[in-house]
Amino acid sequence: MAENNQPIAFMRLKWVYFAISLLVIVPGTFSLIRWGLRLSIDFTGGSLMEIHAPVAVDQTKFTAVAASQKLELSSVQTSNNNTYLLRFKPLTQQQSTAYTTALDQALGAKVAVDRFESVGPTIGAELTRKALLALVVASLCIILYIAWSFRRIPRPYSSWKFGVSAVIALLHDALVVTGLFSIFGHFYGVEVDTLFVTALLTVIGFSVHDTIVVFDRVRENLPKLPRATFSQVVDFSLTETLNRSLNTSLTVLLTLTALILFGGDTIRWFVIALLIGIFSGTYSSIFNASPILVLWEQKSRDV
Repeated sequence: MAENNQPIAFMRLKWVYFAISLLVIVPGTFSLIRWGLRLSIDFTGGSLMEIHAPVAVDQTKFTAVAASQKLELSSVQTSNNNTYLLRFKPLTQQQSTAYTTALDQALGAKVAVDRFESVGPTIGAELTRKALLALVVASLCIILYIAWSFRRIPRPYSSWKFGVSAVIALLHDALVVTGLFSIFGHFYGVEVDTLFVTALLTVIGFSVHDTIVVFDRVRENLPKLPRATFSQVVDFSLTETLNRSLNTSLTVLLTLTALILFGGDTIRWFVIALLIGIFSGTYSSIFNASPILVLWEQKSRDV
């Protein structure tokens, strides 16, 4: 809260907030258009083999053995303790056994297969459709819910504007996460899987939750501040909710940071997606959703 109960003039710098968002969104959008996302076998179909070797193995060995077996090896990812994740075009159990046998002979040591799983291309395409459908349905439901919850907002303000502004901020967060993961995928080989979709839906929920807290305070303050402009009401509401938003987000970010540092490799990129999304969701709730609402109202009438 600002000193002497004076609200912080957030809206005075609204164009700066939009510029900061564009600095993140534009490179990510370019990457999405140019390279897209690096999809895991969850979406493309294929086989995943997790191998633990007794010694460090040059990745070219895996490729050479796959070529000798006439198998299509898509990627090799190194993990801790001489563990490797191999992604193939769909394999049968017999092909998997033949590959590991040939690999044992090439390395002169026996490797252990910790995990082997296959996903058909039909299932992968179905997962892709369902993931996109989940995002669309979630966005529509959020607009309808906010519009209904804010239906008693004082006239001439519209509850639909609150709902649409929240969803624009939500899409901002989704675009930030997917854009950065497109960059990660191109330069670092990071793949998106069903856990990524889970993270994205979680980020959407968090973003909307934080935005609704701010918008609800705006709704409460509109009748309390009849002589204030809409921009001033939003500034006052943001100032009142700032500490709560930052404290809530900070505790989540600290927990996620601990998981990145001490958690396993399996969930690391899932946690990173959450970390980026929660940070972006906090930013967009304060610096995107509210300014969008103010600009919309300013365009509708003089405030």
